[in-house]
Amino acid sequence: MCAADQYIVVEMGDEKYALNISDIHEIIKMQKITEVPNSKHYLEGVTNLRGKIVPIISLRKRFGFPEVKVTKSTRIVVVNCREDIVGIIVDAVREVTRFSEIQSANDIVSGLEESYFDGVGYSGNELVSILHIHRVLND
Repeated sequence: MCAADQYIVVEMGDEKYALNISDIHEIIKMQKITEVPNSKHYLEGVTNLRGKIVPIISLRKRFGFPEVKVTKSTRIVVVNCREDIVGIIVDAVREVTRFSEIQSANDIVSGLEESYFDGVGYSGNELVSILHIHRVLND
């Protein structure tokens, strides 16, 4: 059993996205975010995570989804990005899973930039878009 074969499934509204578990640093509850003036539209700001300043982005804003209120399910998924860590706000973290099959990103028809995806995972009767988190964060 290889960790690289496992994914964390997150929710944004009715959509489900998967992040490779090897990219995950930790998952935390929503916390105070300090705004950063003149930053990219999807950068919510920064937060202090045990003494380290971590940029926090909104996956909803990044993908052009409408904003929603923070709920008790809202989470910040902290991911490893090169030498740093970055927090991504998601509506909910659903589960850790493995996919029985993964289709190429070329088969995705979602209106989002194809390079943001590594493919579509199939598990049970669900299709989940697998994010290429480094491209999402660095484009």
